Amino acid sequence: MSALKPLPLPEGVQSRHLPISTGLEMHVLEAGRPAAGAAPKPLVLLLHGFPELAFSWRHQLVALAEAGFHVVAPDQRGYGRTTGSDDRYEGDWRASSLLRLVDDVIALVQALGYSHVHALVGHDFGSPVSAWCALTRPDVFHRVVMMSAPFGGPLDSANAAAVQEALTREVHAMYQLEPPREHYQWYYSQPQANTDMWNAPQGVHDFLRAYYHVKSADWQPNQPAPLKSWTAEVLAALPHYYVMPLHVSMPDAVAPHMPTATQVDACQWLPNAQLAVYAAEYERRGFQGGLQWYRCSTDRDEYLALSSHSGKRITVPSAYLAGAADWGIYQSPGAFERMQTVCTDMRACQLLPGAGHWVQQEQAHQVSTFLLKFLNETL
Repeated sequence: MSALKPLPLPEGVQSRHLPISTGLEMHVLEAGRPAAGAAPKPLVLLLHGFPELAFSWRHQLVALAEAGFHVVAPDQRGYGRTTGSDDRYEGDWRASSLLRLVDDVIALVQALGYSHVHALVGHDFGSPVSAWCALTRPDVFHRVVMMSAPFGGPLDSANAAAVQEALTREVHAMYQLEPPREHYQWYYSQPQANTDMWNAPQGVHDFLRAYYHVKSADWQPNQPAPLKSWTAEVLAALPHYYVMPLHVSMPDAVAPHMPTATQVDACQWLPNAQLAVYAAEYERRGFQGGLQWYRCSTDRDEYLALSSHSGKRITVPSAYLAGAADWGIYQSPGAFERMQTVCTDMRACQLLPGAGHWVQQEQAHQVSTFLLKFLNETL
């Protein structure tokens, strides 16, 4: 790790590694840490998704620290500069199950010297991790913000296996559509996905540029709307970065939407110098560490394990935030609506204009303002 180049961090943000009890050497970005001997500050944790990094929170780290919080964003298991995970496809991929990812977050809290977290904020795949933290350990996680991915709650233990089988059956039915399609989560669960992306024909930098562009508000066709059901025909309405052409890799699926040089120059929320941070980390490490999470998310045993919490609700103060142009709000039919029942103390539910999936980067100031309002109201 000492050979890696320093990250281009905003003033006031530091990078360090912490050994945690689940076996990881966790890399974190941190702002507002109290000086030795000073009074503790309220702790806020920020959890990224795929294919992102702790660096995705660079704007919020500064804004929340300036408001008096101790703010920490980790590279999660399998990502960035955090080490200790088994990133081999044939390795211990079940270590990336949601309940074990919750254990990682609890271990991080302990390593930071805290007994509880003022607020936990998760984006994309970090959103369900945050939700499960709040649902299973409200004594530790006192507030939660879910971003982009809504939380539909635990499945009924009596029918969890049947639900997983039905979902998988409809995914397989996509192969028979005209033209045939494939769900991205099942694609990400297969062994070739890491190779496809790590060895993208256009290079990792340009693959990520197209991927981030096509899921942002900059891509005009992103006009999300609720889906009626999880059936092959209905899911086929999703863009190709969710329901891909069959036998087409993700780099090939997004390549036709590569922004022009003029569009790249106009992209203030992710200029090339900042995109280069993501590209360098994924070029070095590959994508499999993050893809292990998707293998768990499509696995029957994961559905059964999570259903052991059937009937539980998130009782701590909660909020939801997403970009108005983010299909992630609706990709799981009914989850957005169920979330507002599963969370018994939902304080805010907002869709931000001018943002797609990468909301904390696309509309950084608005996201920081939303978070500070929620955090201060619940102090």
